[in-house]
Amino acid sequence: MSEKKFSYQQLFDFTSSVFKAIGCSDEHSVTAAEALLSADLRGIDSHGVARLSGYVRLWDVKRVNPTPNIKIIHETPSTAVIDGDSGLGLVIAPFAMKVAIEKAKQVGTGWVSVQNSNHFGIAAHHAMMALEHEMIGVAMTNASPLVAPTFSVDKMLGTNPICVAAPAGNEPAFVADLATTTAANGKLEILQRKNIEAPIGWVQDAEGKSSTDANILKKGGALLPLGGDREHGSHKGYSLGAIVDLFSALLSGANYAPWVPPFPAYVPMPSQQPGKGIGHFLGAMRVDAFRPAAEYKEHMDNWIGGFRKAKPMPGQEKVLVPGDPEREFEAKRVKNGIPLLEAVVNDLKELGNRFSLTL
Repeated sequence: MSEKKFSYQQLFDFTSSVFKAIGCSDEHSVTAAEALLSADLRGIDSHGVARLSGYVRLWDVKRVNPTPNIKIIHETPSTAVIDGDSGLGLVIAPFAMKVAIEKAKQVGTGWVSVQNSNHFGIAAHHAMMALEHEMIGVAMTNASPLVAPTFSVDKMLGTNPICVAAPAGNEPAFVADLATTTAANGKLEILQRKNIEAPIGWVQDAEGKSSTDANILKKGGALLPLGGDREHGSHKGYSLGAIVDLFSALLSGANYAPWVPPFPAYVPMPSQQPGKGIGHFLGAMRVDAFRPAAEYKEHMDNWIGGFRKAKPMPGQEKVLVPGDPEREFEAKRVKNGIPLLEAVVNDLKELGNRFSLTL
């Protein structure tokens, strides 16, 4: 399938205009566009502008409130629970991380659990907000139930990503951003657009048998936890996904397990709603709450440098540190533009026609 490149500014102007068109304030439109496009810049194409029409469809069915009253409903000096008032997760999560950072400034660490939100894009965008404050950032979210726990055929969990972003000194920051499934659903959607089969270990069919059908979720199948199957550690991925659910929803009062609202607007909402919306969990830890920042940075550089010097296996150029591939993508795409698949471009053009905008 052919691709076309667009500059960051082109996509930012278009994306922020779409958010304004559905009623978001200028400030929220900018915040949402920055969060969404951070995925495209970092090479996570499954979570960038390819999902813009999905957010609009959620607004169409009144599941997204474009003018939310985001508020703290419970707090202590180091913790808070935030109600997102059904707003865009792209806006609510940065708000929550700012609260976590402010609490960390005061007492060393800040932890915020969020209820009543929607899909928040890539976790790295929110976790990395802590880096400029010499803090370690943590971000996670629960998501649409597409994942069968080990030994089950029922979809009980989302892809439930976790990100940890840690600053360094002279070295670039460590940024580990990962779904707790073998692959994120967005990557499956990319395979669908390209008409390519899924690798073994990504999905199973309705009977729990391994499948390579990229469309298997539409036929009753499920995504698999990190590890793919029990023999390769899927119980560990299942446990990690469950931990995200606990932190994001059981602490905040959001929906959890199979009751998390689905991202596709056409999928019916669960009949039971034990909580409110989607849940997130954001954290910030001040480095100097543990040891002097300069001392930490020196050792962080040494840690990263040691991995960079690790001997690569035959056929591999180098050993990567978490965050390297995304940072390299960003440098190239800022310079050369962001490539979009033809199907994504057509989708955006339809949005442009609807709201009288030019891509």
